[in-house]
Amino acid sequence: MMFIRRAWWVPILLLLLSACGSPEWLDQHGNSVKRDALNGHRVVVNYWAQWCAPCRAELPELNRLSKDFPEARIIGIDFDGATGDALLAASEEMGIEFAVLGQDFAADLGLEKPKVLPTTYILDEQGEVLQTLHGPQSYEDIAALLK
Repeated sequence: MMFIRRAWWVPILLLLLSACGSPEWLDQHGNSVKRDALNGHRVVVNYWAQWCAPCRAELPELNRLSKDFPEARIIGIDFDGATGDALLAASEEMGIEFAVLGQDFAADLGLEKPKVLPTTYILDEQGEVLQTLHGPQSYEDIAALLK
């Protein structure tokens, strides 16, 4: 198990953001995702890229998780930082069935941009990183962390 410790300033940033209202992001379809809606849920944040073969291989596993674990929040982030129509086109081409958000989402949560793809962060109900998983993951591996 690998645990990542956040920088000292992340809780302060989250506190300041919460004082300004709940941060809000838009997914690839223009739907609003609010920080408050993630509280109390396990969150799976997956970095992927169109050119990444292992990313493509694991996306069906994540699609299945998003259906089988509705109490969890599965969120994708395009490593290359696509936004708007380009993000929608990329997520559709990849067959992604869960929310895909921009880089600002990960930065707001204090997540580092990974050096290896795919990388998956598992956050607990309070938004703390429980695990950082490098490389393609199986349905069973992530499902065990969501139970």
